[in-house]
Amino acid sequence: MPSTLARLAATVTAGALALTLAACGSDDGTADKPGAAAEVNAGKSASPYQGTPLDEGFDKPDVTLTDTRGKPFNLRTRTKGRVTLLYFGYTHCPDVCPTTMSDIALAKQKLPEADEKKIDVVMITTDPGRDTPESLRSWLNAMDPSFIGLTGEYADIRDAGRTVGVHVPKARKGEDGEIIVDHGAQVLAFSAKDDRAHVLYTAGSGIEAFEHDLPLLLKGVPA
Repeated sequence: MPSTLARLAATVTAGALALTLAACGSDDGTADKPGAAAEVNAGKSASPYQGTPLDEGFDKPDVTLTDTRGKPFNLRTRTKGRVTLLYFGYTHCPDVCPTTMSDIALAKQKLPEADEKKIDVVMITTDPGRDTPESLRSWLNAMDPSFIGLTGEYADIRDAGRTVGVHVPKARKGEDGEIIVDHGAQVLAFSAKDDRAHVLYTAGSGIEAFEHDLPLLLKGVPA
């Protein structure tokens, strides 16, 4: 059986793959280059979406983690039949994570209120050692109080990421003692029709891409 990363390589362009495997900005100052996603989108096949279409797509991870109320939360069952944007990030991220989540929040707020309520935005922490349910809730509230934050055991988070081609290395200490957290910086958009991810957004996609694509996702337009 091919690995998840092999399946990912078959569903996106070579340029997109390089971006999805790039690390999000970490405490050592590493970050994806902004605007690189635009180059990928410019070369992709005709699609109504500004995000990158996935030919095969990914099933929503069947993982139970802990939500910001400290309660068990099964991602697949609790978001079943809903448009879902999934992101793996962490609250101490200096750049890509807050920018990405803020872009989604601003784009979502431009929808009619009834449509806003049809979308679940989920961030799974890649830094479970520091991101408690309480700290996740506080951080997400600054973006959008409706955003769902999940934490849990590192192995469960790592395995959930693998099922959708997201690399989640374990947090480590740098030479200066700072915690370094690297991870894939893509957002996966799951359809309400089949609970599969058909569109991917790389770091730097920007608010315009989400603003353009959210109505399409809500209408169930094929990628």
